[in-house]
Amino acid sequence: MKISTENKIFAVLLLIFSALHMAGAEVAALLDKFNESPTAATANAFFSQLNAEQFTDVPMHFSSATAVDTLRQQVWYWAAEYFYDGQDYKQAEAYGLKALPLCKVGGNRVVEGDCENLLAVIYIRLAEYDKAAAHAQACHALDQRSGDPDAMSSSLNTLAAIYMAARQPQEAEKYVLRGLELSKKANNPVRQAVLNGMASEVYHTLGDEQKALDYARVAYDLEVKLGRADKAAMRQAQMGAALLWLKRTDEAKQMLMKAIPVLREAGNIQSLGIACNQMGGVMLAEKNLDKAAQYYREAIDIFVKLKDYYNESHARLGLYNAVKDSDPTLAMQQMERYKALKDSIYDSETAESLGRHSAEYANEELLLENASQRTTTRNAIIIGVMVALLLCLMAVVIWWIMRKRNRVQGAINEQLSANIDELREQYKQLHIHYDNALKTIGAGAGTTDEQELSDADRTFIESAVNIINEQINAGKIDVATVAERLNMSQYQLRQRIVSITGENPQAFMQVIRMRRARYLLDNNPQLNITEVAQLCAYNDTPNFTRAFKNAFGITPSQYVERSRE
Repeated sequence: MKISTENKIFAVLLLIFSALHMAGAEVAALLDKFNESPTAATANAFFSQLNAEQFTDVPMHFSSATAVDTLRQQVWYWAAEYFYDGQDYKQAEAYGLKALPLCKVGGNRVVEGDCENLLAVIYIRLAEYDKAAAHAQACHALDQRSGDPDAMSSSLNTLAAIYMAARQPQEAEKYVLRGLELSKKANNPVRQAVLNGMASEVYHTLGDEQKALDYARVAYDLEVKLGRADKAAMRQAQMGAALLWLKRTDEAKQMLMKAIPVLREAGNIQSLGIACNQMGGVMLAEKNLDKAAQYYREAIDIFVKLKDYYNESHARLGLYNAVKDSDPTLAMQQMERYKALKDSIYDSETAESLGRHSAEYANEELLLENASQRTTTRNAIIIGVMVALLLCLMAVVIWWIMRKRNRVQGAINEQLSANIDELREQYKQLHIHYDNALKTIGAGAGTTDEQELSDADRTFIESAVNIINEQINAGKIDVATVAERLNMSQYQLRQRIVSITGENPQAFMQVIRMRRARYLLDNNPQLNITEVAQLCAYNDTPNFTRAFKNAFGITPSQYVERSRE
C-alpha cells in the first residue's frame, strides 16, 4: 500500500517526539529517585546521566557532606535546563520554580540571574507572557547590577523575544539593538548570532524586509563559523522569510529547501515548524495550494504538541488561505481557531507589565546618555588600561607559575624557564585575539590617555590583582577581603576600580578568573576541566562551564577541541 507524503511526515514527527521522550525517561527516573532521597549519591547519578547524554562537559560530583539545599539547587536548576532543551516546557517550568528560591540564597547574582532568565524563556514557550516579562525584568535588573555586558545582552534578548511574542515589535527593536551593542562589547559570537537572528525577526515583523535579510545573513555567517549547522539552518529559514516578502520567491524556496532537512535531522522541532510555515508561504506564492496545505498541516501538528500558540496561529491562517476555495468547511475551522488563538496570546495584564518596564528602560537610557556625555576620554583610557592590565597579567602569571602547589608544577616550571620575550609575545597575541574582551575591562571613565594612568593607579591595580589571585589560589573569592587587604571600605574599593577600569569589582575579578582559565587550557593539556575549574576557584564544574561560556561563547571542552584543531 502506498503511504502518502503527509503520513510519512507524521510518522517522522512521531519518531522524533518518541526519541525525545525516551531520552528524557531515564533522566526523569533519576530525578524521581533524587526527589525521594536527596543525597549526594542520587545527585551524582543524575549528573552522570546528563554527562552520558553529552548535556554537560563533565559530571558534577558531590561529597556526602554537601548540604541538601545545595544538592537541590543544582539538580533542580539543571533539570529545568535539560527539560527546556528537550522542549518539555511544563517539566522545565516545575523544576525552574523549585530551583529559583534556592538560587537566591547566598547572593550569587549570576546563578540567580541564570534561573530567572531560564524561567523567562520557558514562559515564552508556554505563551504566558506576563510571567515571562516578570522573570526577564528580574534577570535584567540583576545583570545591570553585575555590569557584565554579555549577561545584559542576554536578558535584553529575552525581553525582545517577549515583546515580539506579545506583538510589540517597536518595543522589541530598542531592546535587541541595545543587546547587539553589548554583545559586541563582550565579544561573544554566540550571543551576536542569536541577537542578529532576533533583529531579523523584529524587522521582518516591522515590514523592513531588507534589514531583516541583512541581519539574518550576519547571523548565518556567524553560525557557520561557529560550526552550528542546525542554527545556521534556522538563519537560512529567516533569510527565506525575508526573501519571500521581497518577492524573491525562487531564492526563498532554495533557502528553505536547504534548511528544512537539516532541522528535521537535528530534531529541532520548534524551528522546523517555523520553517514549514514559511515554506507554506512560498507554496502559496507559487499557487501550489496542495503543497502549501501540506506544509501548514505539518507546522500545526508540531505547534499543537509544543503548545506554541503564537506560531500555531500563523499556521492556522496559512492553512485557511490554502484550502478556502477547495474545502470551505475546513477553512472556516482554521479561521475560528486562528481568532481564538490571537485573542488569547496578548492580554491586559501582559500589556501593563511590559508597558511599565518600557518606561523604566527609557529612564535607564537617559542615565546612560548622561554618563556618556560626562565621559569624553573613553577611547584613550581603553588603550592605557589595556596596556597596564596586560603588564599586570604577565606579572601575575609569572608569579603564579613560580608557586609550587599542585600537579601542574612540572609544566609550569618549564614555562618559567622560557624566554621572557617569548612570554611577552604570547600575551601580545592573546591581547590581539581577545581585543574586544579586554575592552570590556577598560571601557570606563577616568584617566585620559596611557601617560595619564598614574603610578598610583598602576600600583593599585597590581596590588588588587595580586590579592585576587591569592584568593583564587586559596579557592575562595571575596570582595570584602580584597577591600580589607587594601585598607579601604567596599564602597571605596568599588569607586576606585570603576574609576580606573570602568568595571565593578565582581566583573573585574571574573575577568581575571576567565583569563586564568583560558591560560590553563592553552598551556596545560594534562589538566581536565574539573581541575581547571578548581584552579580558578570554582567549587563545581557546571558553574565554571556556564561562566566560561558566558565569557567566550563556547564551553571549555569546545574551546579545547577547537584549540587542538
